[in-house]
Amino acid sequence: MDMPYLQYDSRNLQYKSPFGAVPQGTEVTFTLAAEGANIEKVRLVVEIEKIEGNRERVEFLDTTKYPMESIGFSEEGRKLWRVAVKFCNIHVYRYYFEVICEDQTLLYGNNAQLIDVPYNPVIGTGGKGTVYTHIKDVVRYTQTVYDPQFTTPDWSKDVIYYYIFPERFKNGDKTNNPKPGIRKFYGDKDIELHENWLDKPWVPGDGSDEEYCNDFFGGDLAGVRQKLSYLKDLGINMIYFTPLFQAPSNHKYDTADYMKIDENFGTNEEFKELVQEAKAIGIKMMIDTSLNHSGADSIYMDRYGKYEGVGAFKGEVIREDSPYCAWYDLDQEAVDPDQAYKQWFNPTLAELKESDSYKDFAYRNEDSVTKYWLDMGIAGWRMDVAPWKSDIFWREWRREVKKKNPDALTVCETWFDSSKFLLGDTFDSTMNYIFRQAMYAYANGEKAVHIVSMLEMVRENYPPEAFYSLMNLLSTHDTQRALYYFEYKEEGESEEVVKKAKKKLLLAMFFQMTYPGCPAIYYGDEVGVTGGEDPYNRQTYPWEEEGGCPDTELLEQCKELIKLRNDHPVLRRGTIETIYQDDHVIVMVRRYEETTAIVAVNNADQIKTVCIDTIETSLAGTFVDALQKEDIIEVIGDVLQIEVGSCTGKVWINHIQ
Repeated sequence: MDMPYLQYDSRNLQYKSPFGAVPQGTEVTFTLAAEGANIEKVRLVVEIEKIEGNRERVEFLDTTKYPMESIGFSEEGRKLWRVAVKFCNIHVYRYYFEVICEDQTLLYGNNAQLIDVPYNPVIGTGGKGTVYTHIKDVVRYTQTVYDPQFTTPDWSKDVIYYYIFPERFKNGDKTNNPKPGIRKFYGDKDIELHENWLDKPWVPGDGSDEEYCNDFFGGDLAGVRQKLSYLKDLGINMIYFTPLFQAPSNHKYDTADYMKIDENFGTNEEFKELVQEAKAIGIKMMIDTSLNHSGADSIYMDRYGKYEGVGAFKGEVIREDSPYCAWYDLDQEAVDPDQAYKQWFNPTLAELKESDSYKDFAYRNEDSVTKYWLDMGIAGWRMDVAPWKSDIFWREWRREVKKKNPDALTVCETWFDSSKFLLGDTFDSTMNYIFRQAMYAYANGEKAVHIVSMLEMVRENYPPEAFYSLMNLLSTHDTQRALYYFEYKEEGESEEVVKKAKKKLLLAMFFQMTYPGCPAIYYGDEVGVTGGEDPYNRQTYPWEEEGGCPDTELLEQCKELIKLRNDHPVLRRGTIETIYQDDHVIVMVRRYEETTAIVAVNNADQIKTVCIDTIETSLAGTFVDALQKEDIIEVIGDVLQIEVGSCTGKVWINHIQ
């Protein structure tokens, strides 16, 4: 049988128009090149994607098949089939093409390129697709349809985050250190306190006890306050804290009291003063919590009978008279206390039900968790494990956030394609793990053309408002630090290994600072801190006054890159177009108002020279290297020749103040 010729490219306006995510009510035109003597009909198949949890379950619902009409031929002489579909509802739609021939039915869908995001790999990056013969194999394209009124806070497009795990950043007040023998960990277990700030975190089997997450260093709000001038000098304008609320563990996602700053971090009043002091020097603050689960050792559950009041599982007895009983799924028949309540991940975390009384507490009431801390002056919320709460929950939560402060930023923790959370009805932004994976792959030598596909998938699938407010990560408290991923595993590595890893980090940071979205710097990355999986990614910042040896040369290079972004609105808000890509080099053009920037990156170990068609890319005039001002390029003729150093980037701007 003869195989017909099929071609579609979701990022080419000849095949799909308009580009990318669209507002509700938009008509989108789809065109497929489908040429073959035995083609009888061509149909566009559109479905609604339904996701449960962390993509544990994905369904495709409300399948509609739209007949496509033959409209003539392409410039190459290939037959074109076209249909226009008006998308009237806010959803994430998925689609593919069905080509019915005399002797077979073929399916044309997304490609199967892998983005190897931890725990939740993404398959299919958009653009050119591939032919399938069985529906079970088809990777679908994405069509995001969002609320036309969706906007993110305007200030969020200019954010550079400094991402702090508060227990490990700076111990500014040793009088509030956790005290072994006094502070307890899940019942009557002891905690551990490091006397040496530069210790590695402890895990069972390395000389500590048999508990995870019960070793403390004493980092606190006073330490952050003491280092505000350092952060201002670094150039960041937003501090993102992982949880600060009272909790037994060092990570604090097992909340014991949502209304109280942990006693070893400080007080509510100290936090309010810190917010105000930071705001006075141009630094906003975003905090983190989980509304999906509380700690089992909390005032709400009180599994170990530690608190006043009546917890839902006080002293391991289910209390139906507890004001919190309706917040949890409790099993009166359970014999093992660990089985008496629904958990998230492990028995320390008790899953919270979406009951009315819990919603009142979490976000509805004027003194709710959400509104209380917004009243404290925070600029926004990051919500942990967002996929585990319902869409209804988050829609109502968003309405309450925006009612309290329309200019507050909402960020969800998701690791996959987050389109369903960025439709204008739940979150403004997400932690962009796809960007992180693309940067790791690029700095480690992956072909540039593959990296562009990863990044373009995000630009294509997300609404522009969300795209420019994404939290673009490199390191996080849940993953290996960037330097570790770049083979700098621990102290004692050879000078060559360390130097190469830091060069890769700077390449990734250069990309961060010149690409749309908001760069996030995980505390210590800027001075060469490395570390593997949790808890080693949560090592302390190596302050000199504590005996540490921060890499001050790396710090100055990071400051230079941050300043580059802060100095040039075109790098924060400009449009983006990739005008050249090969195995190693990516050249992008950013345009904003009257300013144009040419951004070039190279992941090869050699200097690369590339030629750009200036007519096709509409480049003209004189461009100045924004970092090395003496490097000037002038567009003369039809071709612009650009040279990029090994494992580095350059940016030229046509209008520098």
